[in-house]
Formats: sequence, structure tokens, C-alpha cells
Amino acid sequence: MLAERTAFFKCHDTAAALSAVRAAVASGDQIIDLTKEEIQSDLAPMVREGTIIAINRNNCNTEIENSAKLCDAIARRISGETGQSWSADEVAITSGSKHALFIAAMVLLNPGDEVLIPAPHWSSFPAQVRLAGGVPIFIETRDNNYIPKLSDLASAVTSKTKVIVVNTPNNPTGTIYDYETLAEIARLAAERDLWIVFDECYGAFAHAPYTHHSLVSVAPAARNRILIVNSFSKSLALTGWRIGYLAGPTAVISAALALQRDAACSPDVISQHALLHHLDSGDAAFQQKLQRQVSEARTLGLAVLSTLKSIPPPAAQGGFHFYLDLKQWRRSIKGPGPEFDAHEVANALLMDAGVATVSGTVFGDPDGVRLSYGVDLGSLDKGLRRLSATLNTWK
Repeated sequence: MLAERTAFFKCHDTAAALSAVRAAVASGDQIIDLTKEEIQSDLAPMVREGTIIAINRNNCNTEIENSAKLCDAIARRISGETGQSWSADEVAITSGSKHALFIAAMVLLNPGDEVLIPAPHWSSFPAQVRLAGGVPIFIETRDNNYIPKLSDLASAVTSKTKVIVVNTPNNPTGTIYDYETLAEIARLAAERDLWIVFDECYGAFAHAPYTHHSLVSVAPAARNRILIVNSFSKSLALTGWRIGYLAGPTAVISAALALQRDAACSPDVISQHALLHHLDSGDAAFQQKLQRQVSEARTLGLAVLSTLKSIPPPAAQGGFHFYLDLKQWRRSIKGPGPEFDAHEVANALLMDAGVATVSGTVFGDPDGVRLSYGVDLGSLDKGLRRLSATLNTWK
């Protein structure tokens, strides 16, 4: 444990947290990092093989033909996932899902347009809306198990509303939107003439008995107002390779490609070759292995977190993050003391438990803390046991 101890309610700033980290490192203590947005894993064999082939062939130039082949392969993949036919001209290859989301915002939004974003939300959603001149409108979901109520969405729609963001499985909360909720959102979008940006980057990790549904398969009639955002960062553990896609109506995709050509030319060519080789191989073994790894980590993590005395167990329905709801726990320990939020909790966990977590303030939520279970099982077990023991001792 850490050599330097700081009282919980004195943990108010990042500088103090960094000081504690330095003290821990100096004393030989290990900081366990549960902040990751990625899965700790080896490279997929077919991705590795495709990379080597591309390098040996000196495939270092931007190739329209190769991009077209990859778009066609992804279109076939989406066709299988949605039960509908997709073509290559409905797909744009992007430098990861964040790039796809940014392009979608820039193409869809005019200054002053409003975007409905269920909260807690991934940190980039509102930032990208603002970059495009739009206005993020947050829809609180905590009281409905982190799933937006249709009534809350409907009441938030104004004459300026342009887009609803749907992120399932959700980052940071780990919730999966059920079929009925997705159908209701699609109906609302059709009735109010809204676009839906459907971010399903964690779709490969839906944990039984929960099921991830493609919005297009749930509401095929709404397909002309849905933009699918996805990447291979999670499903193939390729976060650093920056390869994803945007899929939707051809007019939007054409505009997206025009913007991308002027902003970044094209995604990394070697990554495109490597991914195409993997998709053409039809090898599903690596992804299945990754899913088993994440599932095993989830089972271990839920068992350890079940020892928390005053914090409800996290949903962990999909993805690879636990999200701790601290709202009631904060009330029970606050008493007459000063106000504090998830930022202070995250700092205190770093100093008192030697565990790095992500404060919910990053996701627009002062009452939550996110923990990754994409790390190795040994680190996960040790980190969560430290964290649980520490939280259980705070009064």
C-alpha cells in the first residue's frame, strides 16, 4: 500500500494526486491502472500477417482501390449484422470511431443545432458537437438504470434539435439499450425528423443474458436517418491502429469523404491492408478469444465488487468497464462535512488504495467512477480488492 497517506476529504486537486503517485513510485509501491479504454491483448494473427504482407509489398501509398475493397468488406459485415443489404458507397473508412463521430458532427450540424446526449456520456460527444457549432443537450439517465426515458428525450426536443446520440453498449456505464428502447428512439426520430448517430463500438462485448441490437435491424424503416459509428479498436484490440468506419445514406457518406479528403486525406494505409486481410480470412477465433477474456475478467471483477457495503453492483452488461454509482454512498458518508464529488473520490482512491480510476466528472457525472476490466486478471483482482477495502473503510 502507499507509504504516504492523505485524509479522504483533503483530496481536492490533481497536484495532490500526482504527488501521491510520485511518493508511491519512490517507495516501490505499484499503481494499478484501471483507466484504460482498451483491452490488454496480443495482436490478432491475421492482422499481423496482413501487416507483414503489406510491408513486404511496399504498400505505402494511398490506394483508392484498396479502400474500396475494405469498404466492400465492411459493407458485407454490416449486411450480416443488420439483415439488410449494404454497399461500399454507404461506408467511409475513418481513423477510428472518434474521427467518424467528428465527421458526422461536421456534416450534420449547423451552428445552433441541438444534439440530445444521454448522460453519463463519453467525453468526446459534447466536445465534438461544440466544435461543429452545435449545442449539446444532456438527458439524465441515472434514475432509469442509465437508459434514457422516451418521455425525457421527447420533452427535450425543440425546433433546433437535429440529432440524438445513441451509444450502446454504453461507455462509461456498461449498460445495453434493450430492443424496445431502441425502437422507441427510432420512432421519435422519425416523428420529429431527427438524425440518430448510433455508436456501437462496444457491440462485440455484450454479456449474457444481455443482447446488443443493431438499431438498423430494430428499425429498418429509419435507416435513412441513422449513421452507424463503429471501429475495430475494441473488437480486435486495435486501439492504436486508428481504424473505424461511418456507415449511412450515400449523400452523407459522400460529404463525409469530401471532408476527410481535405482534413486528413485517408486513414493509415497499412492498417487498412491489415484489416482487409483479417476480414477476408474469415478468422473469428481471435475475436472469440478476446470475448472470453473479457467475460472472465467481468466475472472476477463482479465477484470482488460484490463485497462493497454501500455501493450497488455495477451493470456491466456490455463493454469492459465497471461504473460505480456513488450517489447514495456519498450521501451516507457525507454527514456535516464538505461537499465532494467523483473527482475527489478518484484522487483519494489513487492515494489511499494505489488504484487509478476515471472520475465520472469526465462523463458529465459527479456521482460515478469508471473502472476498466480490460487489464490482466492479476492486476484487476489486486486493484479491485484494494479499491473495495478502501471504500468500505471510509466513513
